[in-house]
Amino acid sequence: MSKDKIYVAKLGKTVGLKGDLKIHLDTDFPEQFKKGATFTTNKNLQLKVISFNKSKSVIKFESYEDIDIAKKLTNQELFTSEEVTKDNCDLEDDEYFWFDIINCDVIEDDIVLGKIKDIHRYPVSDYLEVTTNDKLVEKELPKNFLIPYLPEVYILKVDIENKKLFTKSCFEILENS
Repeated sequence: MSKDKIYVAKLGKTVGLKGDLKIHLDTDFPEQFKKGATFTTNKNLQLKVISFNKSKSVIKFESYEDIDIAKKLTNQELFTSEEVTKDNCDLEDDEYFWFDIINCDVIEDDIVLGKIKDIHRYPVSDYLEVTTNDKLVEKELPKNFLIPYLPEVYILKVDIENKKLFTKSCFEILENS
């Protein structure tokens, strides 16, 4: 996905008569839906937030304050950019944006196990999908494997600046995949 388009939510059906829409968030940062924030839809519409109710998962956009006009937004996806996300979202210590984690080399005991291809979200934990290093694939190890994103168990250090993620016990995961 390009740096200009980060998927953050999908719009659902209208709620009430004044243009409110149900919103299905796919982000850990609902605070980015503050009044005045703008998003692009998958149909290249620019939408500016008038109001957002996190507890009810309802949002309203400028120029869509009527139910019949707002219905045109149903099922559209909302996108933002990396730059806007970094400006609007505060990370805690040891938290990272997924777009910063993707393409990091996975390193364990000075061996490059592979490169992070994607992040999968499951109810229990997030998993890093790793494309195995070619040299390890030549040794008949799997082409891909998953690492549970559990910093206290598998992740020793994340170096976003140099695109490196240092691990422990992940070579065993690779061997048993």
